Amino acid sequence: MTASGDIRGELREVLASIDREDPALCAFLDVWPEDALARLPAASRLPLSGLPFAVKGPTGLRSYAARRLIAAGGVPVGSTSVPGPGTYWQTWGLGRHGRTANPWRPDRTPGGSSAGSAAAVAAGLVPLATGSDGAGSVRIPAAWCGVFGLKTTNGLLPSPDRSGLASAGVLAASAAEAGTYLRCVLDGYARVSPVLPLSAAYSPDLGFAETEPEVAAVVRGAVRQLEAAGAVRLVGGGCDLLDPAAAWFAVRGGGVRASEAAVRDGNVRPPEAEVRAENDRRLDAFFARTPLLLTPVTPNRPHGHEGPGDTFSTALTWAFNLGGQPAASVPAGFTGDGCPVGLQLVAARGRDAELLGAAGAVERALWGPGAPFARVRGPRG
Repeated sequence: MTASGDIRGELREVLASIDREDPALCAFLDVWPEDALARLPAASRLPLSGLPFAVKGPTGLRSYAARRLIAAGGVPVGSTSVPGPGTYWQTWGLGRHGRTANPWRPDRTPGGSSAGSAAAVAAGLVPLATGSDGAGSVRIPAAWCGVFGLKTTNGLLPSPDRSGLASAGVLAASAAEAGTYLRCVLDGYARVSPVLPLSAAYSPDLGFAETEPEVAAVVRGAVRQLEAAGAVRLVGGGCDLLDPAAAWFAVRGGGVRASEAAVRDGNVRPPEAEVRAENDRRLDAFFARTPLLLTPVTPNRPHGHEGPGDTFSTALTWAFNLGGQPAASVPAGFTGDGCPVGLQLVAARGRDAELLGAAGAVERALWGPGAPFARVRGPRG
């Protein structure tokens, strides 16, 4: 984007694409064509030069990340869908036209809660969209929609979540686009070029999850491809954790923090707090010797809009909301029925720049330059 006329024309094309395709995709809650065009003259003189982006949910425009992107010359074009009232298991996204479709499989959920952000990026409507991740809410939709997703280190960026579980994140067409986000929202961010091969350990289940065999096979195949390309060198000593489900629910409800106060008063520490503390010890020990952990993002493929049943799609993600580590989802491939699968990369707390550099190297080794998949134009079925 250089000439102001070109920028305006490209923005109008983005807005026209959303108007044309969103009735089927249902990725947006609201679209702001007049506001977007009005912001453009000032934005075109700033570093992002009018880059269009979407924000998560009805309050996304007020988020810290959105404000920083706007200050750098980004132009918000609309707010994206999140789970609507009364749709806890029926859909992970409810847009202005209905439930959000997965661009690769309209009969399946796009994941959530950053559902519309992932779907909009996967459909090529915007190059990036803001998200937030309290249990996997960026990484899961990124994995299931075949785009890049980044959850930042907990506490690195401002978050309204009082539990401390949720952190800001981004859904993007590629790791490079996610770098644009970090450069704008994170003071002092400097790109880190990875040294290959990346030293990493792989776990299909973190020692407790019941990962679908085909999902595990897709991710293991991607890891083998990374090894063959010289991008990754697997080292011994995996990362087995205790199942963090009860600990996560306790923190979300305030239970672990309250119980830790009781411990200080001499009461017995509850098992949920012990699980969290033990996992923290194991993760600290792991990252002291190995810089990168590789896992599937989810143990399952995208489920239907009726819900996952008894399966926790968060089984492999929420340990890192409890531990606070940055984590990313890189497209790993597809199951036989056409569902995208994500490869999760996790690094030590505060190593966001290193993680993004590693994710870019992984993405290039798997898919070559540019976005991993050809962008989908509207739901395919």
